[in-house]
Amino acid sequence: MIRRRSTPWIHKWSRPLIAAIAGLGALTTGYLTIEKLTGGSAACVAQAGVKGCNDVLSSPWATVFGQPLALFGFLAYTSMLIFALAPLALKSAENNSRKQIENWTWWLLLIGAIAMSIFSGYLMYLLASQIKAVCLYCIASALFSVSFLVLTILGRTWEDVGQIFFTAIIVGMITLIGTLAVFSNANQLSSTPESTSGKPVQISFTPKVPPNPAFGWEITTTSSEAEIALANHLVKIGAKEYVAYWCPHCHEQKLIFGKEAYKIINDSVKVECAPDGLKGQPDLCKAAKIEGFPTWIINGKSYSGVQNLEELAKVSNYTGARNFKYFK
Repeated sequence: MIRRRSTPWIHKWSRPLIAAIAGLGALTTGYLTIEKLTGGSAACVAQAGVKGCNDVLSSPWATVFGQPLALFGFLAYTSMLIFALAPLALKSAENNSRKQIENWTWWLLLIGAIAMSIFSGYLMYLLASQIKAVCLYCIASALFSVSFLVLTILGRTWEDVGQIFFTAIIVGMITLIGTLAVFSNANQLSSTPESTSGKPVQISFTPKVPPNPAFGWEITTTSSEAEIALANHLVKIGAKEYVAYWCPHCHEQKLIFGKEAYKIINDSVKVECAPDGLKGQPDLCKAAKIEGFPTWIINGKSYSGVQNLEELAKVSNYTGARNFKYFK
């Protein structure tokens, strides 16, 4: 009597497990996408003096092709969810058709898992070496991607193991090259030259040296009368800017104002939230429920992230000159 080999449990449950993880990933990235598009702040556990999730979401690497990176993550997780459940939802299909769909979706799951693992690995590198923040959402996403890869490889019997390695090499190379190309602008330190055409100059900043607790990084731009007038107006109406000296986006805000105008902001408007920063007032920041930097409080309303001066002029009812030199 010949006994049929029992199906390993991992083969039975691999697709449901992949679908469950993809569902969690889609919910997480969907939430982050909404928060990014609406200008909100993501819920995260923040530690004093340590950059967190909202600093990551406001970093140059959090936007790709003008859209939140989380949106592309949501699309990737949704695709993995569909690939995992497609054969399970087609039980009534013909046996040959179902086997063909199952085979194709396994390859799509493998390609997706490899690509997401490589991409997540690069994001972990950026998180540790460039942004220097602790983001539980990012770490969870990386774990999800690696779980996909493990479950995809172990979740079925692959007839040609060598083909897996060949696919991994090709997909890995394409993903890495594409990732480096997508983030090429964010990885470069942008200079901030003075405009010679009378048009505003776009500001971007990626630090290459550690910040000084006394002032962060040196402000390399200069102010015109418009920036100085707006700074004086913000002082007059009692506006507040909550910052941390180690925050690159806070420095971008400084560069947009310029050295002379930001001295006015620094003296009367700025609130340093880092405990080890010069004149740090973390208790005030905690009382104001500040979750990300920079955050402006103007006329009782909160505005998170780097603000163009046109926007600050608008929300503060500034009526002076608006020929500002820089923008984000």
